[in-house]
Amino acid sequence: MTTAIRRAILSVSDKRDLVDFARGLRELGVELLSTGGTAKLLREAGVQATEVSDHTGFPEIMDGRVKTLHPRVHGGILARRDRPDDLATLEKLGIGPIDLVCVNLYPFERAPSLEEIDIGGPTLVRAAAKNWPGVVVVVRPEDYGPVLSELRASGNVPEDTRRRLAATAFARIAEYDIAIAAWFGQELRYGENPHQRGSLAGEGPGRLLSGKELSYTNLVDVDAALALVRDLPSPAACVIKHATPCGAAVGASAREAFDLAYAGDPLSAYGGIVGMNVPVTAEAADSMTAPDRFLECVIAPGFEPRALEVLTTRPRWGKSVRILEARAERPARECRSIAGGLLVQSPDAFPAASEAFELATARPLSADEERDLRIAIAVAKHARSNAVAIVSGGAMVGVGAGQTSRVASVGIATRMAGERARGGAMASDAFFPFPDSIELAASAGVTAIAAPRGSRRDAEVAAAAEARGVSLAFTELRHFRH
Repeated sequence: MTTAIRRAILSVSDKRDLVDFARGLRELGVELLSTGGTAKLLREAGVQATEVSDHTGFPEIMDGRVKTLHPRVHGGILARRDRPDDLATLEKLGIGPIDLVCVNLYPFERAPSLEEIDIGGPTLVRAAAKNWPGVVVVVRPEDYGPVLSELRASGNVPEDTRRRLAATAFARIAEYDIAIAAWFGQELRYGENPHQRGSLAGEGPGRLLSGKELSYTNLVDVDAALALVRDLPSPAACVIKHATPCGAAVGASAREAFDLAYAGDPLSAYGGIVGMNVPVTAEAADSMTAPDRFLECVIAPGFEPRALEVLTTRPRWGKSVRILEARAERPARECRSIAGGLLVQSPDAFPAASEAFELATARPLSADEERDLRIAIAVAKHARSNAVAIVSGGAMVGVGAGQTSRVASVGIATRMAGERARGGAMASDAFFPFPDSIELAASAGVTAIAAPRGSRRDAEVAAAAEARGVSLAFTELRHFRH
């Protein structure tokens, strides 16, 4: 239920276009409440506004640190307009409803300091956005004009606009809190490049036990390694380079899993990031620290005492290689910043081990092929789309990722695998739009392929696999990673 706009509170740091907005509200008969510098600006412009301290009967204190945190303000904002008991409480206490909140925040991002951490502003914004059916919340000068236009046209602000403004408000609060958390958080040497500043807001994917401080790119790669091994059966290991798998394997032991993963692409694995989903054993640590090998980071759920000793005392390792103990929890959501906003999604948490296969060809899958297909699905899921992975003997032997053509990814994966592709299993993160990828994989010796259904040429793709004697299994889910 939307309500008419009778009273508004205005308290802004960015005063662009505020006077015109306030004047427009007054012309529509809206009573204005305001604070500090905003009230002064309105008075000087001849726009009538009541000081919040006069409205609450309580003065601003502590140099303005406390001015809007009062029941006469927040009660007026949070009262649910469709709840008679809330409205009765307002009437009993003599609190007038506040129907519009126009607030933007102290400029913390421009000049980070304790004094620029806004308290009252975000509280007002959150309260208004939470109660968006009854309260219009405006946090950007760009929205002043559209709000006034709707008020002039209909005398109210419609529900879809209120909801959009509330979403914008919550996004602004999230952005503001991230900036503060980053300022308080671990400052990194720099971001992706030396000319970029970087910091870690939050705890990160693991606890640093030993080694040099983590860089921005280290953290990105460590997070990618941990995400991949969590999708593999235990014991498993992976090697990540530039956020892309260059090795992944399931073995009979921690050492075998690591050795198989490292062998996927030893050239790329040098200086890579290793992730494991079981504790690192002394035998695995001995293999990691072989004379011809060097790793930037190792992340695992634990380390045997002897393994930790090996990893922290071997020449070239002790003071440089970063050893991290993984945190047990998976993230509840994934976030990515874009120009003008923040993208949020639930994680692609569906494990490869649960993928349902529907054979589209006569040749059945062997037990080893089914195992390898599931590992290949997990690897492709964690490589950049268009992604294709080839697995043989429980280990990734080829990967093609980040290409604009899926057949190009198949070409990269088969060249990387070479002779190891023979008898191997290949998975794609999305459907094959043409039979050419199937034909190329088959010519390299791949005998089993998995891909999501969904192409209008699925039947043609299946016919190409049938003609080559390749088992083709369709799955229901795709696993794009952009």
